Amino acid sequence: MMNPENFMRLALEEAKKGDAPYGAVIVKDNQVIARNHNTVKRDSDPSAHAEINVIRSLTARLKNPSLEGYIIYTTGEPCPMCASACVWTGISEIIYGASIEDLVSVNQSQINISCEEVIAQSVRKIKVTKGVLRQECLKLFQ
Repeated sequence: MMNPENFMRLALEEAKKGDAPYGAVIVKDNQVIARNHNTVKRDSDPSAHAEINVIRSLTARLKNPSLEGYIIYTTGEPCPMCASACVWTGISEIIYGASIEDLVSVNQSQINISCEEVIAQSVRKIKVTKGVLRQECLKLFQ
């Protein structure tokens, strides 16, 4: 049986493949359904964050824009764009390692609005769990 730390380790592995060390894994019924990483530079696409990439690939594969009942694991707290994508898909839970404040502290460019603030202003109730393997996620930036 996989636990949150195991899923976050998969997101950490995914992060090491990207242009910037961010990784995301989507899980349903304790199974990894999709995983992806940041490809902003490779794709010349400022929206190609790990979360957007994994959501795009999964919803295309499912031929359905809804991810209700799915959980997303991310090495870094979703930025406002990624948090909004989670809202629009109806994802059930966001689990992240390093917070936006943590990322700012290691000189990562961020929009300092928490994913919880974005969710609070939306029509959805998305559970947020923070700090899973936080130190390991922060080490990606050293």
